[in-house]
Amino acid sequence: MTDSLTKIKAPVKNELKVFNEFFYKNLQSQIPLLNRVLKYIIKKKGKQMRPLFVILSAGIFGKINDKTYRGASFIELIHTATLVHDDVVDDSTQRRGAFTLNALWKNKISVLSGDYLLSKGMLMALENKENDMLELSSNTVKMMSEGELLQIEKARTLDIDEEVYFEIIKMKTASLISSSFAIGVASTGATNDEIEKMSKAGEFAGIAFQIKDDILDFSTDITGKPKGVDIKEKKLTLPLIYALKIASGKEKKTIVKAISKRGKKKEVFDEVVSFIKEKKGFEYSENKMNEYIHKSLKIIDEFPDSKYKKSLCDLIRFSVSRKK
Repeated sequence: MTDSLTKIKAPVKNELKVFNEFFYKNLQSQIPLLNRVLKYIIKKKGKQMRPLFVILSAGIFGKINDKTYRGASFIELIHTATLVHDDVVDDSTQRRGAFTLNALWKNKISVLSGDYLLSKGMLMALENKENDMLELSSNTVKMMSEGELLQIEKARTLDIDEEVYFEIIKMKTASLISSSFAIGVASTGATNDEIEKMSKAGEFAGIAFQIKDDILDFSTDITGKPKGVDIKEKKLTLPLIYALKIASGKEKKTIVKAISKRGKKKEVFDEVVSFIKEKKGFEYSENKMNEYIHKSLKIIDEFPDSKYKKSLCDLIRFSVSRKK
């Protein structure tokens, strides 16, 4: 899997190096405590898929330039900030096998560090008078916040259906990946039509990415985060939503009651996984995921072939073939 990602990054290897230097340089603060926190964040960085989406999307439409790097940095700042805030909201102590900021520095410092990351991104756009980038990303932050709140609201009553599920993941996850595509394309001076089309391709890819994430949360394999988090937090995701939809009234009542009353117990997780398997909820979810991947790739296929286009398509496929 790592080899696959290395091959995907190969056409923009030098550009990624420039991006990383640019990103780290713009993270610096005059506050020693904050610099220690930021150093820890950098040390445990992930696959950097979202900046890669920005850079590859730009490569398809023109020359990768300083605005592209600023856009990729902005996206990574937003993504990192939301992860920090999510860990506080979810009271998580680990991410990708490492301690979260709130586990090491408590909630107050974590929230303020996340706020700092968001403000750095906005300042970057303002200082360079890139209102298009600011508008795209500000709307994304708004949508991500609304999506999180909608999910919390629905978790209280466990009444989420498939329509609401897709509304939530469109706002929470797909909006940021959609912006990654759009900002990359916009940085090259592409037309509004091209930006809108690639934004939609990113949205579809983002929806598929989240469905994969939700499937992985039920996995019993060793992955980068604890399993069964959604059940513990009473979040109904597509595999379970579908299983409940086709279940009998009695079966549905039993499962919902178990999650509501004993959701944090391992036996409930095992019971829910068996229930989803019996109702073919994982198969249904994978089929939906593949539908959205197909829609994303179909849009991208409209544009001229290039090494950037190939890598972007491979990255989209990689995003749903990952094991963690």
